[in-house]
Amino acid sequence: MRDWLALRAQATPTRPALIDARSGETTDYGRLDERVEKLAGRLAALGVGVDDHLGVLARTRPAFVDLVHAAARVGAVLVPVNARLTEREVEQALARADVDRLVCEAETEAVATAATDGVVSLDPPTAGARDLAQVDPEPFELCSWAPEQTQLLLSTSGTTGDPKLVRLTMRNLAASAAASSWRLGVLPDDRWYCPLPMYHMGGLAPVYRSVLYGTAVVLAAPGSFDPEQALAEMATHDATCTSVVPTMLRDLLAVDTGTLADLRFVLTGGAATPERLVEQARAADVPVCPSYGMTETASQVATARPADADVAPGSVGHPLVFTEVTVVDDTGAELPAGETGEIRVDGATVTPGYYDDPEATEAAFGSGGFHTGDAGYRDEQGRLWVLNRLDDRIVTGGENVDPGEVATVLREYPDVTDAFVVGLPDDRYGQRVAAAVTGVDADEMEQLEAFARDRLAGFKCPRSWRAVDALPRTASGTVDRAAVRALFEDG
Repeated sequence: MRDWLALRAQATPTRPALIDARSGETTDYGRLDERVEKLAGRLAALGVGVDDHLGVLARTRPAFVDLVHAAARVGAVLVPVNARLTEREVEQALARADVDRLVCEAETEAVATAATDGVVSLDPPTAGARDLAQVDPEPFELCSWAPEQTQLLLSTSGTTGDPKLVRLTMRNLAASAAASSWRLGVLPDDRWYCPLPMYHMGGLAPVYRSVLYGTAVVLAAPGSFDPEQALAEMATHDATCTSVVPTMLRDLLAVDTGTLADLRFVLTGGAATPERLVEQARAADVPVCPSYGMTETASQVATARPADADVAPGSVGHPLVFTEVTVVDDTGAELPAGETGEIRVDGATVTPGYYDDPEATEAAFGSGGFHTGDAGYRDEQGRLWVLNRLDDRIVTGGENVDPGEVATVLREYPDVTDAFVVGLPDDRYGQRVAAAVTGVDADEMEQLEAFARDRLAGFKCPRSWRAVDALPRTASGTVDRAAVRALFEDG
């Protein structure tokens, strides 16, 4: 099968495909296809072809959309890298994914060129990268995609080791798009407003889905999320739907004067949507759709329609078609409705496994599917309720944080003798990162925080700190997590 954009451009060349909220420019599918064809030739001239790993270190922008489709056209595997990472983290991410070529932008060029060689930039370079626009396109063989070919590698943080790379195939992405459309619906004039970063599945999903649907995606202007600007962009460009993390929805509701109520739906995900927030949205007549998903399932597992959110505001609704959800005990036995256990997912949207990590793949998958590590239950009506993580992963503002990674960095500080990192409830971000450390006193916390910020992305850095003489431990010698959290509750 040809890449999806090539097929879409043949079918509906004059329909709007992409709207840049920053410039106001609208690109139809025919013009987008022409841009992608030229870009694919430039990638081919750089030696990027079938099965090569093409890294992208950039924020959400039209040129990123072009790269998504150009990678598919030459048969390359797309590897988005979090644009907020430090040089050290980028270097590790590129090595883990065996990236053959990295594409950056002006804002990430310095980090990219420090992390690897042979970088090309989407913008006129200033820090040693090569200008991608100045590469002369070369002819290339048209790629034919099979459903089980890996199209995308996305990083996800676990809680007990290095981040893992999720393999997503063309089948995974197509099944996810179809299942989502049958839950949320698709109209010919839909315009999906996308304020989420495209180095996460939440930002990539509308890009892939809009091509399959033949609808348009509106890309938010890059930069920090500004709720008033986002609402203005939705209104200006006639957005009909959007997807946000709960923190964004809270900020939007605080300044909204009716724009959200005009949308067909507001899909929330990336972190649990608090029941109070769902009730606040419904009180404002906002059609909110709380969802549960993950990178390993190419986005949504279950999604509540607005009517479901009215009846059961704490639920994420029913599982999507193609997705089999069971709740199991620690032996893998399925539990009846109402009983809490681990959520297990199987079906066409589920990744075939982690890249170059057979041990992690074996640990996560069993005969019944993918073990999510999330605790929850199904009610008598089949709705899914997600309660918490079985492990200690922290989700702050929609970003996953590995506590072990943060603690390892803190232990590198000369005076720190030990560190333990937990997630604490936070009204704004869902959770915030908190660290208890030994070997330093309160007077050194500013220096320790500066040390951490030089080595970790901002969302990974602790926002709450405690200096203690010793970490509280259980009788068996392991760190007492509840006691660590109590340290913060006590002041």
